[in-house]
Amino acid sequence: MKKMLACAVALLSFNAVAGGNVEAGKEAAKKYNCASCHGQDYNTPIDPSYPKLAGQHEDYLAQSLVAYQRGANGTNGRGNAIMGAQAKPLTRDDIRNIAAYLHSLPGQLVLRK
Repeated sequence: MKKMLACAVALLSFNAVAGGNVEAGKEAAKKYNCASCHGQDYNTPIDPSYPKLAGQHEDYLAQSLVAYQRGANGTNGRGNAIMGAQAKPLTRDDIRNIAAYLHSLPGQLVLRK
């Protein structure tokens, strides 16, 4: 029983560390001026073709930023001149933290069946 409890605590601790820091993500989003295109609430982008980021899945957001860093020619990369330039200077911690922050915000995304 003690081994199971210790294992469960270790897994929970790993998950807490593996995720990003919401407050640090808020600061990083300000620093990199994400709201200038995606809107102050991250639900009202300046162009309808830009995604709403608030409430998106944390892992999706992180993977997207990494893909923009890789660029269109990179493995599993994404090509967009604006986002590529924005994503290049981000560290791994920045990406995790920004993803955690945006995920924590109330979103307007709707799933349909």
